[in-house]
This record gives sequence, structure tokens and C-alpha cells, in this order.
Amino acid sequence: MPRLIPLALFFCFALLAGCAGTPRQPDRNALQRQVEDTERAFATSMADRDHAAFVSFLSEEAVFFSGAEALRGKDKIAQAWKRYYEGNEAPFSWEPERVEVLNSGMLALSTGPVRDADGKPIATFTSIWRLEAPGTWRIIFDKGCDL
Repeated sequence: MPRLIPLALFFCFALLAGCAGTPRQPDRNALQRQVEDTERAFATSMADRDHAAFVSFLSEEAVFFSGAEALRGKDKIAQAWKRYYEGNEAPFSWEPERVEVLNSGMLALSTGPVRDADGKPIATFTSIWRLEAPGTWRIIFDKGCDL
């Protein structure tokens, strides 16, 4: 019986060592699709005139570059963007053209065209998304650039 204890301990340590190996890399393609879908849903909030949906995509500490000073924080961004959600017609639209995700799977960049109400390209956007919970991406940085 005493000989079985060291053998049992050896197998326990071997099992634990196998669990402590290098972490599995996230599936970047799946994460890219998640971010693309999230960006499209974010843009749909404008088309649907749904300001509450827009706000739900903002991280608490988000920063939007707009005008002379950056807008800092979910509440300030929500307040500043409310004007874009007034009226029946969206003043502009956007869609992701390219999405890249870090190997860690925690941050992503999306970029693409911004179009006026008639569909004419007027700018490009670049957004940084952070994975804040499994399957929950929230925007942390956003900047547009006029054409």
C-alpha cells in the first residue's frame, strides 16, 4: 500500500502539469465574425433610430474623437450622439470593411466607410473594440476621418 501513494501522487502531478500547459489560442476568425456582427448591429442602431441600442455598445470608459475635444465616457458620448438619433431619417450610416483581432482575442479594430443619407461616401471610421465578457464586445475608441 505505501508504494501506491507515490505512484498515485505522480499521476496527480502529471495530470495537473498537463492542465498548466500553454493556453489555447482563441479562434481569431470566429472573433472577427463576432466583431463584424457587433459593428453591423451598432450601425443598425442608427438606421433603426434606436439610441438606447447605440448606448448599449459603449464601454463605460469609451473615448470618441469628435470635434476639438475627445468625448470621454459612456454618458457624455450618449448625450452628444443623441442628436443624431432625432428625426425619422438617419443622417449617416457606416459598415465594417475590415476587422482585425489581436492574437489574445481581447481587442479588435474595425474600419470602413461612412456614408451620408444619400449613400455618398463622406468619411471613414476606425473603432477599437474590447471583449468585456464572453461574446460581449464594447467600443472603447472611435474616430472618424473626413474624405
